[in-house]
Amino acid sequence: MKGDRLWAILMSMPILVLLASNIFGQADQKPVYAGYKGVMIGMPMADARTKLGTARDKSDSEDYYVYSDNENCQVLYGNDKTVRVISITYLGKNAPTAKDIFGVDAEAKPDGGINKRIEYPKSGFWVSYLKTKGNDPMVVVTVQRMQSLQ
Repeated sequence: MKGDRLWAILMSMPILVLLASNIFGQADQKPVYAGYKGVMIGMPMADARTKLGTARDKSDSEDYYVYSDNENCQVLYGNDKTVRVISITYLGKNAPTAKDIFGVDAEAKPDGGINKRIEYPKSGFWVSYLKTKGNDPMVVVTVQRMQSLQ
């Protein structure tokens, strides 16, 4: 009897592992934050520029946008003229939280700073969140095409 129970448990383990990998894989497939103002990784340069408006500085490889004293964005383009990096910098208290970006909280360091990065291989990019310490922190959110796709 005990042998049958043990056998049933051992036989169910691969199913549980498969279910767990599917649950975690679904989270990997659908990142909470994937772009900025409608601009996504892989988008053609012309489309990104249309969505983001007039850049303060513009070149064939990158654009720099300033939306306010507290928010700016840098977009880098690959040789194929598509978006490969989006980096947004926020100053002050109106910045998004790690939960806004990842859907879950990130552990803060003792000084209040946060540094978290999650890769989304099925989507082909990673997202990082960096928050400095202090009462008026700087937050940098970066979305970047994964190396194998650059």
